Amino acid sequence: MKIDLTGHTALVTASTGGIGYAIAQGLASSGATVILNGRSEASVERAKARLSAAVPGAKLTGVAADLGTAAGVDALLTALPPVDVLVNNAGIYGPLDFYDTDDATWEQYWQINVMSGVRLSRALLPSMVNRGWGRVVFISSESARNIPADMIHYGVSKTAQLALSRGLAKRVAGSGVTVNTVLPGPTISDGFADMMKDEVARTGKSLETLAREFVMAARPSSIIQRAATVDEVANMVVYVCSPLASATSGAALRVDGGVVDDIV
Repeated sequence: MKIDLTGHTALVTASTGGIGYAIAQGLASSGATVILNGRSEASVERAKARLSAAVPGAKLTGVAADLGTAAGVDALLTALPPVDVLVNNAGIYGPLDFYDTDDATWEQYWQINVMSGVRLSRALLPSMVNRGWGRVVFISSESARNIPADMIHYGVSKTAQLALSRGLAKRVAGSGVTVNTVLPGPTISDGFADMMKDEVARTGKSLETLAREFVMAARPSSIIQRAATVDEVANMVVYVCSPLASATSGAALRVDGGVVDDIV
């Protein structure tokens, strides 16, 4: 099985690091022209240089835009060429007790995690439908189905992505455009590495060991009993973006290592 995205143009939001960057690299390695996105010109340029070195000959562009506002999304859209693959990866997370989560925090999470995908999908789906082919993928989380008590605001935003994705898949039914959601579980991302750097220095343990300990303490239902890598998450996304996944739409596809304890 060979994934070939030659001739397709993919926008991956928040793709200067972590899971987003891994997705961008996977898509570029499959032949797609990739549009990188980050909040600053400097981060976008660093990601472009890194990806150019990793995938020689990759066709890359980049647009700096903060997708937490309508104006930021408009700025991104203005700079885009025609796009037929959209990966809505932009998102924020962080623990905060429900009683301390004020309206401004709820609004921030809603705007970045949900409305950025709403706005981009609303703008880009019609041209995909007109061309008769396209892929939209939302990067949600196992927290969408396993709401964390210490991040209720985050979990709610991720559950909203599931509803949005399913509804959009039905809205474009029969068009040749698919819309899906990918749900990562605990993942060794740049954010996780940054969060654990002091613990690595204090204990001398590897990042992978600390990640495994975190999974077993905080997500003991994990079947793989470790954190995933960003590449393992990206592999699922790249497949769903490819022509090979033409019969998969409206799905919530888990890359959570079996954390969510059910059989569907």
